[in-house]
Amino acid sequence: MYKKILVPVDGSGLAELVLPHVEMLAKAGVKPAEVVLLMVCEPARMVVGGYGEAIAQGVLIAEQAAEECKVESEKYLAAMEERLKGKGLKVRTVLLEGDAAGEILNYAANNPIDLIAMGSHGRSGIRRWAYGSVTSKVLRGISTPILVVTPEKK
Repeated sequence: MYKKILVPVDGSGLAELVLPHVEMLAKAGVKPAEVVLLMVCEPARMVVGGYGEAIAQGVLIAEQAAEECKVESEKYLAAMEERLKGKGLKVRTVLLEGDAAGEILNYAANNPIDLIAMGSHGRSGIRRWAYGSVTSKVLRGISTPILVVTPEKK
């Protein structure tokens, strides 16, 4: 079966819908697969209309937002790791900074990943008809097998 499953998460309930499937797949082999929870802090995009002090203030706000993202993401990943370890899974966490889709693709391309498991929509909710923009970019950008879990229709 699988040796290493990459699970990109963003802190949303929609992104976590994949976790029961990951648990089942990770436990399916003779030796349980390692689950790698990957979270990406995207740099704050700022638009500043002036110069000098306004730019300096914008940079400070962006740096504060990046630090907040890092702190909150580390807390979230630690809680997720503990939760999954409590279910008998071998778990590792990775926190990166950059463009979410690009960082997921780069990580998967440079590490021995057997499966990427992700939700079809994350924090941004349902913005596209079939898949969220990050999921769509990952689907188009890599040959690693991908499990995409969609939310139930109500």
